[in-house]
Amino acid sequence: MDSDDVGVGSILNRREAVRLLAAAGITAFAGTRLSRWTGEGTRSTPVDARLSCVVRPELTEGPYFLDKQLDRSDIRAEPSTGLLRAGLPLALTVNVSQLANNACSPVVGAIVDVWQCDAEGIYSGVNDPLFGNRPAGEKFLRGYQRTDASGAAKFTTIYPGWYQGRTVHIHFKIRTSTPGGQSYEFTSQFFFDDALTDRVFAQSPYAAKGKRDTRNAQDGIYRGGGAALVLAPTSAQTGYASAFDVALDLNDARAAAPDGMRGGGRRGGPPPGGRRGGPPPGL
Repeated sequence: MDSDDVGVGSILNRREAVRLLAAAGITAFAGTRLSRWTGEGTRSTPVDARLSCVVRPELTEGPYFLDKQLDRSDIRAEPSTGLLRAGLPLALTVNVSQLANNACSPVVGAIVDVWQCDAEGIYSGVNDPLFGNRPAGEKFLRGYQRTDASGAAKFTTIYPGWYQGRTVHIHFKIRTSTPGGQSYEFTSQFFFDDALTDRVFAQSPYAAKGKRDTRNAQDGIYRGGGAALVLAPTSAQTGYASAFDVALDLNDARAAAPDGMRGGGRRGGPPPGGRRGGPPPGL
């Protein structure tokens, strides 16, 4: 198994969260509330500690990250043709913050990369037999944005499809700097509620692919912390919209290391000698 095929980091339980917040100078009153930046000036508002200002679990990058530096908010199109990938539109906002200055404050100027498969379960930019040896130059459903003054990076994408051996997910990577000026890299995946996915996949164009073979509980990556990374989309015009808070501990040196450097291994590609029994873990 490749070094990045297992989850890195962990979900913080209540006791661990309180200890981390205390180390940052934040007090958790009544065991559930703390001071968090709200996006309105510089004031802080108490919010539920179970939902905010807790470091999210970091999960495997997988083999299909391509650092092509596609600076765009709408990632649906294939740049070479301008054609949009078919699928239910999804407006995705990633709110990036850090534990600092006795509050959860926005991280401004961080690079947030998003990449995913299309409604047919196909990734762009990779020549892989699993996806029918697609042209390596394609770039649909890939892109990055820098976080704005409120720490938000916004994307327009589609609800992802499925492929063999994985539950439905979207990959993301956040790159910024530590307080000491060192490069910081955080990589993980977003997931979806199975019941919502069932409703979406009953529609075109998803229904044409047939019944998926892996749900959340069957996915090894999801079991490594995915329950803390499930999006909660709401209906918006012709599709869905979802926002998600990711609080970073910029003093966590292990989390800051580039994904492929944590164990000196490769980035989740196929095992030596080719595929054995389907896609490699971490796709």
